[in-house]
Amino acid sequence: MLIVDEEIESKSRLRELLPTEGFTNTFLKVTDELNGVARKFIATAPFIIVATKSSNGLIDVSPKGDPAGFVEVYDNKTLIIPDRLGNHRVDGFQNILEDPNVAILFIVPGHGDTLRIAGKARIVRDSAINKRHAINGKEPSLAMVVDVQEAFMHCSKSLIRSRLWYPDKWPARKTAPTLAEWVLATVEREQTLDEVQDDHSSDETMRLY
Repeated sequence: MLIVDEEIESKSRLRELLPTEGFTNTFLKVTDELNGVARKFIATAPFIIVATKSSNGLIDVSPKGDPAGFVEVYDNKTLIIPDRLGNHRVDGFQNILEDPNVAILFIVPGHGDTLRIAGKARIVRDSAINKRHAINGKEPSLAMVVDVQEAFMHCSKSLIRSRLWYPDKWPARKTAPTLAEWVLATVEREQTLDEVQDDHSSDETMRLY
């Protein structure tokens, strides 16, 4: 077990170390609806990360991407997120059936600020929604409807520190393990690394929509 100098166990101690003084805007910038700024940001974002929680407390975070603006702002309290072809684990959807609370991070490439939204989610099957979100003639089977309860913009410091949008600072891509390597390390199968990689590459080409 990891031994540390101190484990923070109370809000008072947390605020003693990280006080609120001088951060007024941080606490006042939260809204419970999608204002014009949020709508514009959502229309520009091609990538989001969705967090859900199962009944046993385990958190899942799922990346979702499509052409910019793929998340539909239905009204000032409602988002619609189409579901695309994936790995059929449906961890997030199963979690929503157990606990509807979700959080979403909207990311715009090259932009430092992000948009954070939290609310209650539902899984729906609706022909009108499916038609509106068809790509290349292929409709999603399901969609996530989010009833917005909290929205605010997040500052850019984390993206600045990570240098995420500076290609010259990126690590060499080949130094990072691939999904194919993970599969070989965790699943007993009689395929070579190249064969597993070919399967994944084919899936990425044939099953985007």
